[in-house]
Amino acid sequence: MYPERFSNLPAHVWPRLRALLDVHEGGGEPVNMTIGEPKHAFPSWVTDRIVEHSKGFNQYPPNDAAPELREAITGFIKRRYGVPLDPDSQVMALNGTREGLYNAVMTLCPETKNGQRPAILMPNPFYPVYMIGALSVSAEPVMVPATAETGHLPDYRSLPEEVLNRTTAAYICSPANPQGAVADYDYWRDLIALAEEFDFVILADECYSEIYRETPPVGALQVACETGADMNRVVVFHSLSKRSNLPGLRSGFVAGSAENIREIKQLRNYAGAPLPLPVQLASAEVWNDEAHVIENRALYQEKYELADRLLGNVPGYMSPEAGFFLWLPVENDETAAVKLWRETGVRVLPGGYLAHERGGVNPGQGYIRAAMVAPKAETARGIELIRDCLYPQ
Repeated sequence: MYPERFSNLPAHVWPRLRALLDVHEGGGEPVNMTIGEPKHAFPSWVTDRIVEHSKGFNQYPPNDAAPELREAITGFIKRRYGVPLDPDSQVMALNGTREGLYNAVMTLCPETKNGQRPAILMPNPFYPVYMIGALSVSAEPVMVPATAETGHLPDYRSLPEEVLNRTTAAYICSPANPQGAVADYDYWRDLIALAEEFDFVILADECYSEIYRETPPVGALQVACETGADMNRVVVFHSLSKRSNLPGLRSGFVAGSAENIREIKQLRNYAGAPLPLPVQLASAEVWNDEAHVIENRALYQEKYELADRLLGNVPGYMSPEAGFFLWLPVENDETAAVKLWRETGVRVLPGGYLAHERGGVNPGQGYIRAAMVAPKAETARGIELIRDCLYPQ
């Protein structure tokens, strides 16, 4: 016997993609633009720091993080967003943000609301852990279109009161994966007001926050603090994966009110897997350093300009505001991905694999996602092949 709530899950993104493409021969030297795995160099001193602290592998690591890491995290939040947080009670290190995004609903969402099955809101397209988190607490995952018509961000206020009255949490990703859209100050202010009106918590996935063109994306905690909102309404998640090109370090954090973090820590006490101490201490130094982040961002800014130059004449092309994905319009996502692979060797992700059909419409099917994570020359080659194959002049 297996849990019924997981019985109808679709195939996961990556096995599904392999089943689509691997039955065909690639049409050239492979260029993998499918996964958002940064390929820029991470700070060279990170491995030295891990070695320096390697005796820490003899110790069980602290559950919520070593004091040095908690201080570094709150220091980053203060510098970046102007929000002062208590390192002892308002932050916790994560074994990758996915852990936190999943466990937050396990700790913060009640089993029922107003006598009904709870609803958890999420954009559509979305990061798959949002849906699994909702299903794990037997909530209804309410997938709200994030399309060109809505600025590629979900319009949660448009939902019926019947749904909002039983909503316990709302996921939001800004900068958005896959579209690169950024929630501005007004968007956050209105969403926080909605959360206060209908008594739910916002789970703000901000792991792409440090990759942008010119203006730093505003943060959810920042807006909550500046508007005097109840800090219990917002929990934010950040990562070193994108900011510092360290996806394999599995180092992130969750931050919010002392009450919310207390509950999240309690679950970690019983069921979590804290970061090894040498990784925690190295992570502290990474959060404290901004020089490598500025250099990394400049590389992405060059690739934004490259994409704009090569694809700017494509009808419907959307220049990303932030993040490192291109969300490119096509007639059929799977057909385009197969054509691109067979004719050029470029691998991209069909947009429909990141979204679910609702009301007979899958909002991702008219797009492909291409990750600009490789060095500039390889990224340029991939974008040129995409342009010539799918958008011939």
